[in-house]
Amino acid sequence: MEFGKIVMSRYATKKFDGRKIPETKVSELLDMVRFAASAINLQPWKIKVVTDQKTKELLKPAAFNQEQITSCSHLLVFCADPDYDSLIKRLGALLKTSGAPEEMQKKIIEMSVQFASRMSPDQKLAWSQAQTYLALGNAINGAKALGFDSCPMGGFDPTEFSRILKIPAPLVPVMLCPLGYAADKPMQKVRFAKEDVIF
Repeated sequence: MEFGKIVMSRYATKKFDGRKIPETKVSELLDMVRFAASAINLQPWKIKVVTDQKTKELLKPAAFNQEQITSCSHLLVFCADPDYDSLIKRLGALLKTSGAPEEMQKKIIEMSVQFASRMSPDQKLAWSQAQTYLALGNAINGAKALGFDSCPMGGFDPTEFSRILKIPAPLVPVMLCPLGYAADKPMQKVRFAKEDVIF
C-alpha cells in the first residue's frame, strides 16, 4: 500500500475483534518504530509490550475502561526516557560499535552533552515525550502498512500503568497504542482545510 493510502485509511480503532497478530508481524512493526526519527539520534523512549489478557484487564480501569485495552492483540505502552546521561553513554557506545568515524562520534556526543546541559529535568522529560510521539507515528502508520489496526491513546493514568507494569523510574508512560484487527468501521475523516493549517 502506498504511504498516501496508508495515511488516509488509518484511523483510531475503537474496538478490536480479539484475533492475535502474528508475532513476526509485531516484530516487523517494532523494527519500524525502532527506526523512527529522533533529535541527535538519542532515541529517548522505551516500549512495554503487553499481551497477557489478565494484565490488560488490570490496566483497563486505569485507561478509563476503554474497550481497546482488552480487545486488542498487543498493547504498546510508549514510555519517555529523560535520563540523558544514560542515553548519551548508550549512543556513544553505539556509534563506536557501528564504526562511525571518531571525529563524527566526538562531534555528536559533544553536541548531545551541550544540548542536555541546557535543560532542566522537566524540560528533559518534555523533550523526551515529544520525541516519543515520533516513534508512535511510525507505529500507527506501520500497523496499517502491515495489515492491522491501531489506536493512539493518551487517556490513561501513567502512575497506575507504571505501578501495574512495574515500569522503572525514570521512565514515564506517555502514550498507549493498542494493536489488532478492527471490529468497528471508520468514520469519515474530518480535518481542517489546508488553508487553515498552512500560513
